[in-house]
Amino acid sequence: MSKNKTHIASVGGQALIEGVMMQGPKGTATAIRKPDSSIFVEHHSFTHIKDKIKLLGFPVIRGIVNFIESMIMGYRLLMYSAEQSGMEEYDTEELSKFEQWLQDKFGDKLMGAITAIASVLGILLAFLLFMYFPVLFFNKVNEWAGGVLTDWQGTIEGVLKIIIFVVYIALVSRTKEIKRLFMYHGAEHKSIACYEAGEELTVENVKKHTRFHPRCGTSFIFVILIFSIIIYSVIAKVFPGIAQVRVLWLLLKLAFLPIVMGLGYEFIRYAGRHDNLFVKIVSAPGLWMQRFTTNEPTDDIIEVGIESLKAVIDDEPKGDEEQ
Repeated sequence: MSKNKTHIASVGGQALIEGVMMQGPKGTATAIRKPDSSIFVEHHSFTHIKDKIKLLGFPVIRGIVNFIESMIMGYRLLMYSAEQSGMEEYDTEELSKFEQWLQDKFGDKLMGAITAIASVLGILLAFLLFMYFPVLFFNKVNEWAGGVLTDWQGTIEGVLKIIIFVVYIALVSRTKEIKRLFMYHGAEHKSIACYEAGEELTVENVKKHTRFHPRCGTSFIFVILIFSIIIYSVIAKVFPGIAQVRVLWLLLKLAFLPIVMGLGYEFIRYAGRHDNLFVKIVSAPGLWMQRFTTNEPTDDIIEVGIESLKAVIDDEPKGDEEQ
């Protein structure tokens, strides 16, 4: 294990709208490219519930808690970055009379309501695509095949979820806005890779490093999908009667989903500290998928990634010096 391994588990981030969020020894910070081209860096404080309740810090459980907290924090910082980057600014003359009336009448409350509705619709869409549709598809195909596929229910549903995920990301990644967001995602990964390699955080140094990282959220999702195939296949064999009843099977899968996420989180932590054959095999699909979810960043985007990272580290590692 290299001397810089002590840094690996302590630094992570997320791409934002015209910015990057980083978490490290000095907490959480964001770096946002403002409309005037300056980079605005700010620290954010978050209270982690597992720091108050020790039980929530235990293996597997901490993965569930961390996922929920990451979703909440990520959503808040995305909205924050949209505001800081000037994305929410618009010309009121372009609004229709009805839209202008809504804006004058409800103001920020309207935006909050729209955001809440969009979030609910997003969760519903995810449930339909990755939970309900695979179960419905399998039931119909298995019925048509005379029940010969029953023993393969967990595997077939899992593979279908992976296909849906890959196609969805591939289509979304083609839009202009998402392409730029994925450039910031690439800058986040490359900056962390440079730091973990013990090199000075400069644009030229960062550019040399890979944009693919084993602890990426994309890898986490793929690990969950792989683990879900294994776990749900076992459950389908243990509870064959329930697996044949669509509603009960969906409820059972939802009940075990937190466990799957917790196990996936523990693997990602393990992968960040080890580089063996098992880790390489399980991490390979997620790393490959990052070809869609990250893009090579431009120099100005790399600068943002560097500033966000500098804000949360104690100091920059100097080559082979003791850390």
